[in-house]
Amino acid sequence: MVSKFITRSLLALTAAGVWQTQVHAGGFAWGEANTDILYERGNATVQAGVTYVNPRRDFDTINGANSSDDPFSQDYAIPNVAAMGRISESLACAFTYTKPYGGDSKYGPQARAADAATPGSPNYYFGKKFHANEYGATCDVSFEMGKGRLHFLGGGFMQDFTYKAEAFFGTLRLEDDSAFGYRFGIGYDIPEYALRAQLMYRSQIEHKADGDFTPLALAGLLGPAPVAADGHGTLPQSLKLSLQSGVAPGWLVYGSAEWTDWSVLKTLDYNIAGLPPQQDQYNWKDGWTLIGGVGHQFTDKIAGTLNVRWDKGVGNGADIMTDTWSVGAGAAIDCGPGQLRVGGGVSYLTSGSQSTAKGANFNATANGDWAYALTASYNIKF
Repeated sequence: MVSKFITRSLLALTAAGVWQTQVHAGGFAWGEANTDILYERGNATVQAGVTYVNPRRDFDTINGANSSDDPFSQDYAIPNVAAMGRISESLACAFTYTKPYGGDSKYGPQARAADAATPGSPNYYFGKKFHANEYGATCDVSFEMGKGRLHFLGGGFMQDFTYKAEAFFGTLRLEDDSAFGYRFGIGYDIPEYALRAQLMYRSQIEHKADGDFTPLALAGLLGPAPVAADGHGTLPQSLKLSLQSGVAPGWLVYGSAEWTDWSVLKTLDYNIAGLPPQQDQYNWKDGWTLIGGVGHQFTDKIAGTLNVRWDKGVGNGADIMTDTWSVGAGAAIDCGPGQLRVGGGVSYLTSGSQSTAKGANFNATANGDWAYALTASYNIKF
């Protein structure tokens, strides 16, 4: 049998995500809504935190020449907030907020020159940035079954979308204030043994965005004032299986496997008034994420965890989105009225290449690169 401390601290570390960031590997995936807070058995629980990611992806060669550009991937931060209220022994609901998707790239002078020199290159980008906010509500209906409880989870979320692309021709801005999706799942847990199994599905989202295009090099054709623009694209569905169990007093093991349907993102299509239809090509493959780890209770107030993660690369040659291997560590520390959770990780981004023959704006290669992440959150139960 494992202690109540293991149930409260180690399950929080592994399920709620001390280090759950994909670090530029699994497509545009960033944060994950903390619906695991629904397994808390108190009357109410609030958790808030943030993860900072420092990806260091750069080009090794551009059009066959050694690159001296700085890393094009930019730092970002992912907030994560969850609040759970227990309505009855069998019903609890949670409200969550996070940034599930995002990306931020700025290209150096050598990449810009290669883009401009490529015959037929339509965009000549200086940089691209986008993010999505998710506001969700999920409820859990549970029943006693055997030594534990069977859980049915479901709810909906609203997701917005903001996109900005700066290029030689001008700056494109697109925004979708709201698109709606849903999630549902089934789980089973035996707190006495720190055992939990869960299967969770998250739906895909269709974004239809409006905005404008401010001409730069195209000012002679379109005029200097912004013109109307619109765009559309799909962000993927996913399915995640999570397992964990106490294996000895003070010890817990856990793992998960997640499939993400990144192959729906073939292109981001957009229209600019006065110009032919445009698109950014991705042609991504489906993604897989596998995680395995162990947790241990060190003292009555401190627990820790260590995990290994693999993200399958989704790139198909239009950009460089390769496999990533990660090691993460975290700790849960009882302090004050609640619990402080801190963690960090390091990722190795494997080498890869892109080519104009597969939809890239220019040919380039990348050697293995590194990415780093730090996270902190605080949890209070009522």
